[in-house]
Amino acid sequence: MNIKHSKYKNTGILFELLVRQVTADTLNEGNSHALSIIQKYFVKSELSKEYRLYELLGKNTSLTEGKATMILQTLLQNSKKLNRSTLRREKYNLINEIKKHYNLDEFFKTKLPHYKTYAAFYTLTEIENTEALVDTNQIVNNKVTLLEHLSSSNIKEERVEAEVLRDFQSYDKDTRMLTYRILMEKFNGKYTNLHDSQKEVLRQYINSVDSTPVLREFYNTEVGKIKAQLNELNSNVNDKAIQIKINEVISLIKELDKTSNITSENIVNILQYIELVEELKVEHA
Repeated sequence: MNIKHSKYKNTGILFELLVRQVTADTLNEGNSHALSIIQKYFVKSELSKEYRLYELLGKNTSLTEGKATMILQTLLQNSKKLNRSTLRREKYNLINEIKKHYNLDEFFKTKLPHYKTYAAFYTLTEIENTEALVDTNQIVNNKVTLLEHLSSSNIKEERVEAEVLRDFQSYDKDTRMLTYRILMEKFNGKYTNLHDSQKEVLRQYINSVDSTPVLREFYNTEVGKIKAQLNELNSNVNDKAIQIKINEVISLIKELDKTSNITSENIVNILQYIELVEELKVEHA
């Protein structure tokens, strides 16, 4: 017999699609039901334990053949330790929750870079947890797919993602990691490197996500610094048109009052303002 892959039951695919849905919802300036769903189903649950296996699989590439084989064996062994009945129940409830807020056909249309890898891993975990006799070719083909992924020299992650992941390894937990991923999805399409000041903004945001007053004070301090730098740089610019544009930017950058909460949009904006400052330094400082 053959084990059929199901994207509706694939924890890696479900999580990745939810993260992308959060990004889409945030960009549309609406409340994200997907964020609530992730917090509900992927924190301290069997789903969260299983997703960590997919996450480790996705992150590991360029390994030697021996290391690739060892990691694959370890991941498959750990998958057998999960509570399968609890997993089935959580996945059933998760799909019902997604269905309440999104059109499933549209939700599953998004193409994922690791789809083939995740599908192969799902199939192998199902094979590992069945007593039925499975077609040997299916087992071999899926293992080859995963070993090729693990030993591939083609690093698919953007440089900026790899760089920030190294800096924020200690924060790789639940909602804080989700916050990082949302920010990076919104930011990494435009920039290939982060300046130290941008990384510090991200670090403060992730570290202070539950402490609004502290984060707001940091944000307002950064706003003040950026305004001061733009005013100083503006004095060195001879082009009147550029001066007018810089003044317009300065007028847009505002501190937050004591009742305002920091949003991811605020953080993305400040990252972009820092990028502008750095560009102006190169051209006009």
